[in-house]
Amino acid sequence: MSHLSDIEIASAADLRPIGDVAHDLGLSDEALYPIGHHMAKIDAEQLRERPQSGRVVLVTALTPTPAGEGKSTMTVGLTDGLNRIGVRAAAALREPSLGPVFGMKGGATGGGYAQVVPMEDINLHFTGDFHAITSANNLLAASIDNHIQQGNALGIDPRRIDFRRVLDMNDRALRQIVVGLGGPAQGVPREDQFTITVASEVMAVLCLATDLEDLKARLGRITVASTYDRRPVTVADIGVAGAMTVLLKRAVQPNLVQTLEGNPALIHGGPFANVAHGCSSVRATQTARRLADVVVTEAGFGADLGAEKFLDIKAPQADCYPDAVVLVATVRALKMHGGVAKDDLRTEDVDALRRGLANLDRHVTNMRGAGAEPVIAINAFVHDTDAEVEALRSWCVEQGLRSAVVEAWARGGAGAVDLAEQVSRALEQPAEMQSFYAADMTLEEKIRTLVTEVYRGDGAEFSSVARRKLAEYERQGWDRLPVCVAKTQYSFSDDPSLRGAPEGFTLTVRDLQVRTGAGFVVVLTGDIMTMPGLPKHPAALDMDITADGGVSGLS
Repeated sequence: MSHLSDIEIASAADLRPIGDVAHDLGLSDEALYPIGHHMAKIDAEQLRERPQSGRVVLVTALTPTPAGEGKSTMTVGLTDGLNRIGVRAAAALREPSLGPVFGMKGGATGGGYAQVVPMEDINLHFTGDFHAITSANNLLAASIDNHIQQGNALGIDPRRIDFRRVLDMNDRALRQIVVGLGGPAQGVPREDQFTITVASEVMAVLCLATDLEDLKARLGRITVASTYDRRPVTVADIGVAGAMTVLLKRAVQPNLVQTLEGNPALIHGGPFANVAHGCSSVRATQTARRLADVVVTEAGFGADLGAEKFLDIKAPQADCYPDAVVLVATVRALKMHGGVAKDDLRTEDVDALRRGLANLDRHVTNMRGAGAEPVIAINAFVHDTDAEVEALRSWCVEQGLRSAVVEAWARGGAGAVDLAEQVSRALEQPAEMQSFYAADMTLEEKIRTLVTEVYRGDGAEFSSVARRKLAEYERQGWDRLPVCVAKTQYSFSDDPSLRGAPEGFTLTVRDLQVRTGAGFVVVLTGDIMTMPGLPKHPAALDMDITADGGVSGLS
């Protein structure tokens, strides 16, 4: 068991030249845009004629806890484990957001000896995709205000501008602001707010676009405001879809890096799953399927969020329903769902673990209902006891589930070989997965279906604001779009204190936001916010850099 930090492990790694990683995938030099020695953009256009024959393995998890479950670590470890048993596999992950990196959650490159590298570069500015998304988003925001300032030919009602400026950082002070102060030359005063970049519609559009043409068309369809007579105004009306696409020309191309064991990883796009659709880009998945036999991809947070949105939003649009599902579980999370406080998780408590299994069982039931028999990946931690692990494995046997104890954090791919073999067996009879709701259901029907059949609540209650928007969206023809539920990641309900497998609750829908470019409607519940704040002790306070550029405190 290593005592080194994640960044110390990553910094000591002997990385392969990115061209060698690309050549292993059958990529030519012409299809690669190197960025330094160990990162590159892939020209996906050159691969369009290749069939998408790679099978998709979706890594999801039980409901997360503040203790952490290690889904990205599992995705990387499984990719390395599959390659160790002779399966040509590639990972497809989301890009980290600077908000969590400097806030509370940390980076998103895995951990221990199951990481994607160069870890420092990926967790920070990477290839500049998020900067491009932020710039394109804010170009549009500036253009809307400029249109109003320059005569407002479209008749935009400043009180009904729905498009927000973005910043890839946690900053609660920007949640509610006033812009345009200072007199006529400074614009028209109005209320506004910032959203974190990863929750923006431009991020969602980039992640769902299939090519540059589709990207431009989706950007043009984004609804930004309403006129005084309540007609929707789009980016195409403002006239900057082309300019936004220019800014995103390189960003729409998938990024290629490697795992610590030198296996390929495509990291592209980064929508959060609690406030957005939580999946890496369609282009990355499609490109990986053209290059590898198996693509291991993850969806954010628990299966009620990321996996649901993968099946209801990404898969129908990209035709990439998973062939197998891995459901990550940890002893400590199960104990927490069974009522154990975070500070007491190191103490053995088999009874609490058994109580917590109700949460895992609900996720298993949901995945089975969608058409997959999940493989349970037991992410091992040093304080797990033999009795606790055996209780979890015995439960899996009783349920007829494949399972494996995974030590990828400590041993890399060698610690995930058992899981790789279990997944390979599962792929011998690929799942036939489907969405959780029918495409022709109304928005209200889709929301109620998720509440009753996935979250297992009694129903949904809509605020007066949400009710008005349901009626408006029906008038505009948006009432058959998929839904993207923004809710706490810590519970099946909209109350983060309800751990385990709560029942009898009502989900409160307080607002709706249409995303006509991305092609879904965001459903805001509880007190979920699209601009996080920093915690009392943010990770930034523990970071430093030496005179020679060495970084510490990054995880």
